[in-house]
Amino acid sequence: MSFPVVEPKQTPVAVPPPALKPAVDEAALTHRQLLDGPFWQRIPAYAEIDEATFLDHRWQAKHTITNIDKLLQAVRGLVSEDFLQDAAEGFRRAPMSVRVSPYLLSLIDWDDPYNDPLRLQFIPLGSRLLPDHPKLGLDSLAEMADAPVPGLTHRYVDKALFLPLDTCPVYCRFCTRSYAIGLDTPQVEKVTLHVNEERWQRAFAYIASRPELEDIVISGGDAYQLRPQQVRAIGETLLRMDNIRRLRYATKGPAVMPQKILTDQAWLDALTHVVEMGRRMHKEVVLHTHFNHPREITAITKRAMDLLMERGITVRNQSVLQRGVNDTPEVMTLLVRRLGYINVHPYYVYQHDLVKGVEDLRTTLQTALDLEKQVRGATAGFNTPTFVVDTPGGGGKRDAHSYEFYDRTTGISVYTSPAVKPGRFFYYFDPLHLLPEEGQRRWADPAQHEVMIEEARQGALARLRHAEGRGQMEG
Repeated sequence: MSFPVVEPKQTPVAVPPPALKPAVDEAALTHRQLLDGPFWQRIPAYAEIDEATFLDHRWQAKHTITNIDKLLQAVRGLVSEDFLQDAAEGFRRAPMSVRVSPYLLSLIDWDDPYNDPLRLQFIPLGSRLLPDHPKLGLDSLAEMADAPVPGLTHRYVDKALFLPLDTCPVYCRFCTRSYAIGLDTPQVEKVTLHVNEERWQRAFAYIASRPELEDIVISGGDAYQLRPQQVRAIGETLLRMDNIRRLRYATKGPAVMPQKILTDQAWLDALTHVVEMGRRMHKEVVLHTHFNHPREITAITKRAMDLLMERGITVRNQSVLQRGVNDTPEVMTLLVRRLGYINVHPYYVYQHDLVKGVEDLRTTLQTALDLEKQVRGATAGFNTPTFVVDTPGGGGKRDAHSYEFYDRTTGISVYTSPAVKPGRFFYYFDPLHLLPEEGQRRWADPAQHEVMIEEARQGALARLRHAEGRGQMEG
């Protein structure tokens, strides 16, 4: 018996309608072009390292550089002796200790180390350091003042920040927690937040005793440094509390050591376990991470983020606005679009906190305001970050545009935080070297400091009174 041959139907190719926009320039798609191949072999110390070895998180951790001499030795031959001496002096004067992963070291452009945006974030140079702003403090966000238990900050009504440990896979120069993170340095004797079961239990007891708490950020330090059983124990303990609805594990890890997600099966399984446990309990567990520059995102990063997506793990990003790193519309837009491409939701861009030893990295508030205008509309709204100021003194995060007063000459902006600390003013200070000449002249006179702050306070009061009066007339 024979059967007739049935030819498959050919779907006609639709003719695209006339375009309303010009053809896309390939440059507009650079967010999809990720660094791939054995790029790490450009570093002499890693020239013989194969891919399997480089992707092993244990190899990355074992060869992470925690000593200034070893760091400089790893790049010797790539840079001048003058640069090496400059970096040694930078670390001598820095509040943060040294910790740099081989992956991160291999992403720095050693042909132009003075201007490289990754070097800027992790390796200080003595020649580029600037005096700290006179209003800067070690714990500028007053996290310890809002801590009922060491390592637990309860500032917002329904959210608390839990710091179970004080180590990270790398140490960022600009870390707002340089008062506690890493080893002591000549500049800073650190507050100790080591892993401690008794301290953890006190934190858990406080959280359970506060019915208004629903959202816990598990940070540090860095959640990457927690052992798998610790990831599980913290997550399970918090999820079993009736009041807790949301958990966020915070880690810089995906930006500086994505290999852990790819090859540390136990850690990834522990995180997945907590995420799935939360989902069964109708509670949200997500991962928050920290990319600052598009070059931090490689093909290795995408593989790691793809794996998290396969596990059903939501990832959000929080960037820090830094001068020479991501303070141009082109770089910030590329970062935001590249994050979206690898399924990481841009969440916040922070105005740089007032941190010791990194005045060269801070920008003016006006920079953030201008960038937000340029970035908005470049991609979907849910992938567009909110630009925020985490107000010094503990007022919490405020939309950068929501200031009550901003004097661009003195660089003082004033914020209120009605839901967090009503009735108080919180002040942010632009870096002095970026102020106009008149502002720099006034700050050079210590007698003018409180005068300028009082002027800003009066400006904020006048605006609030005007808004109140306008509201009464409209009512």
